[in-house]
Amino acid sequence: MSDPTIVDVARRRLRALPHLWVDGVLAGVITVVQLWPLISAQSYTGQPWHWWGYVVAIGASVPLVWRRRAPVTVLVISLGTSALYDLAEPLANQPIWYGVLVAFYTVAAYSSPGYRMAMLIVALVGALLTVGSWETALRGVVQIVAAYAIGRAAATSRAHAAALEERAARLERERRMEAERAAERERARIARDMHDILAHAVSLMVVQAEAGPVVVRSDPARAEAAFDAIAAAGRDAMVQLRRLLGVLKEDEHAPRVPQPTIAELPALAGQVGGTGLDVAFAESGEPRPLAPDSAVAAYRITQEALTNIVKHSGADRADIRLTWEDDNLMIDITDNGPGAGRELPSGGNGLIGIRERAAACGGTATAGPRPDGAGFVVSVRLPLAAS
Repeated sequence: MSDPTIVDVARRRLRALPHLWVDGVLAGVITVVQLWPLISAQSYTGQPWHWWGYVVAIGASVPLVWRRRAPVTVLVISLGTSALYDLAEPLANQPIWYGVLVAFYTVAAYSSPGYRMAMLIVALVGALLTVGSWETALRGVVQIVAAYAIGRAAATSRAHAAALEERAARLERERRMEAERAAERERARIARDMHDILAHAVSLMVVQAEAGPVVVRSDPARAEAAFDAIAAAGRDAMVQLRRLLGVLKEDEHAPRVPQPTIAELPALAGQVGGTGLDVAFAESGEPRPLAPDSAVAAYRITQEALTNIVKHSGADRADIRLTWEDDNLMIDITDNGPGAGRELPSGGNGLIGIRERAAACGGTATAGPRPDGAGFVVSVRLPLAAS
């Protein structure tokens, strides 16, 4: 956007002034101009001009101070006063009644259509009937029509500018609302991610911590492995939290560590397998590109499903199966648990978060008991990226 010019700045400052001040200055200038023929020359007889001329010149101009408050009244006063100019002698010629033209411009710019047309007809008829010569009458008609046209053009320009300002204000409101909605969506996404990361890590750590004391004397190597798994789960959670919270940094150009995606699912299966749950990972079909948000959602959905298995199912086996179709990626996470898992706290948003993540990517998610009744299954469909 270019810098405002001196004219633009002056126009804005002028518009900011009270209308009465501006119109008062305008009325003063026009009064001086209207009096100029009387004060700049003498009469052909050498006598001073008749005082009546000064009264009419002032009376036809000073009312312009109130032109925007009462445009029709000011025009009637200015027209009627100027028509009385020739009642005395000697008087200087007044080529143009500027006060009348400004008043007529104001009526055209600010009055309703009925008042505008009525005053236009009155002024035109008066110019044709009360002026001595056709040349003078024609000049008066042209001046009146020009003042009316300029007034209407000014009114149209103001209306157009007001419409543009309103449109700009509406667009700005819409932009702010969209920014607020985007921020709300981002907060919801961060909340879901934090829930998934912490619930998954804490569940694995609790499971390993419970198993450690049981085998610490009978199988020290297994106990050591359990404590190593606890440390690994904690470190992984810290890494993922740093990735997630990186988006909250003030420096928008700071480097972002990418979030885990579908490529990390085998590692996730191995990590959960360290809890004693046998996790199998299988993939069929030809891998196809996924949108970035869908790739992250695939990881988070699988992570949440495995966390639920560890916390609630009481299963000893889980299967992760990816099926690549022509237009979709199908993810099925199944277990063989009876649904009586460990007494671990529930966040209450696991299945809801899975459905929300899938829906946000244009996909779907279903969850329920397996058809044979031996366990639970979470099925997710995610659309592939458009080629």
